[in-house]
Amino acid sequence: MPSPRPESALRPGEDPRERARVLGLMRDAALSGSPPPVDPRPVISASWQRVRDAGLDPRAQSELPLLEPDDLEQRRAASGLEPLLPLLRARLLPVAEAAAQIMVVVDAEGCVLWREGGVAVRRRADSLRFVEGSAWDENSVGTNAIGTSLVVEAPLHVYAGEHWSDGHQPWTCAAAPLHDPMTGRLLGAVDLSGPAHTVHASTVALVDAVARLVEVELRLAHEQAVERLRVLAAPVLARLSGPALVVSQDGIPAAAVDLAVPGRVALPETLQAGDVWLPGLGRCSVEPLPGGWLLRPDANRPTSQVEPTHLVLDLTGHPPQVHVATASGRWQHSLTPRHAEVLRALARSPEGRSAAQLAEDLFGEGGSRVTVRAEMSRLRRTLGPLLQHQPYRIAAGVQVELRESPPVPPGPA
Repeated sequence: MPSPRPESALRPGEDPRERARVLGLMRDAALSGSPPPVDPRPVISASWQRVRDAGLDPRAQSELPLLEPDDLEQRRAASGLEPLLPLLRARLLPVAEAAAQIMVVVDAEGCVLWREGGVAVRRRADSLRFVEGSAWDENSVGTNAIGTSLVVEAPLHVYAGEHWSDGHQPWTCAAAPLHDPMTGRLLGAVDLSGPAHTVHASTVALVDAVARLVEVELRLAHEQAVERLRVLAAPVLARLSGPALVVSQDGIPAAAVDLAVPGRVALPETLQAGDVWLPGLGRCSVEPLPGGWLLRPDANRPTSQVEPTHLVLDLTGHPPQVHVATASGRWQHSLTPRHAEVLRALARSPEGRSAAQLAEDLFGEGGSRVTVRAEMSRLRRTLGPLLQHQPYRIAAGVQVELRESPPVPPGPA
């Protein structure tokens, strides 16, 4: 699927100072309830509404504590992004330093894992607590390129008055999300940020191009790992009788015998050896292999007897999660914000939603149906028979429970 088109706040040839002035007036009007001189971009308007609903004061600076050094190192290791740093540094750091900006890498929750660039701009970022170990998601600091790009899962430029926080007005930021190309899972984002006078309309396109290059590298590395697992699995499978499947640690099949090979197996995040129920396979015995798992379905138990019967969509925590219970077991899966929005729309519409309706639910009028179809394809890799199409809906017979936090009263304008 082609990447969403990078969206810049500044058109080529446009006077940045005049644009910043207009955006400042636009924001002032939005906060006071007055008619704005120009309408905010839809992606900005939607973000402002989210942070307003969350009760985030635009005049307050985030007071969330920074991660302790040990916790930051654990976050870095868990993100899986550290092997990508040499490529990101080679492609983006020279640009950041030449433009008096910083390069920032965050995880899927918006935690700043690495921040690199010139001394002067890093000092300015320090004054905003824009440092390693800080939270830079929308719920923590409001509308910004990093946090908002993680929500919409698309490359985004946020300039001057488009930021929600007062302290971010003198800044320009361009971010692009990073996805696992095999599973579609959101890994984090990469960003170039700096003082507003360093703005350039093409920066977001550059950041997005590098993010796509990173995903190509990830795909190649994953394919090599699956091939190594396939070679390792061959003698193991040759000794077995009955159906068996070898998958990578993220559920991508490497080899199988006496079994139709699925596109991907949704594995529990804390999978361990033993007897486990897995969507699409039913009850399986699970054994660890170097770089993956050996799955042996119980051929005597028809899959139809253990299909999911109860789905809980829990939007009260971060990240949101889906919990599935069946007659033979339970499993859960963490959701990206976009996938949580999709499932919430389907949970509220048992009769189903067309691609056009879902596009409007997620993005407003004129939303992309292509993006909706791609997101539904990713979701179906995880939820399998739970989701049906034409129209998109949660399968008949599945009991759905939606858990949401009560709305927060709006804060001061």
